[in-house]
Amino acid sequence: MSLDAEALRDSLALVASREPAITKRFYEILFERYPAARPLFSHNAPERQQKMLQDAIVAVVDHVEDASWLQETLSAMGAKHVEYGVTEEMYPWVGECLLATLAEIAKDAWTPRVERAWTDAYGAISGLMLAGAKRAAQ
Repeated sequence: MSLDAEALRDSLALVASREPAITKRFYEILFERYPAARPLFSHNAPERQQKMLQDAIVAVVDHVEDASWLQETLSAMGAKHVEYGVTEEMYPWVGECLLATLAEIAKDAWTPRVERAWTDAYGAISGLMLAGAKRAAQ
């Protein structure tokens, strides 16, 4: 799959310029829509968790054209998430809430191209993470 790196980078830069604390809003949406997810995040202070997610999003977008980095990093991240109690059914929750957050902040800049870029990117990210999770669970 070929991801639209330009759309991802440009939209992330725009969103971050409008709302530097993207992940704070993400967690508000996630916990509102999926309260069952809240206990999974009790081991870190909210600010630390937000920073870890924000750093991960930036790193993935920075490396979006580096397939081996994505494979290695996201597979390991998926394996680690098994230890936190993350299940396969939760991945779509995160994708839905991440896209909702980005769309809310981007407003009129959330074009069909940008939405497609993020939908494709999240599909690739979650696929690599789930592959790592499945290997770790064996």
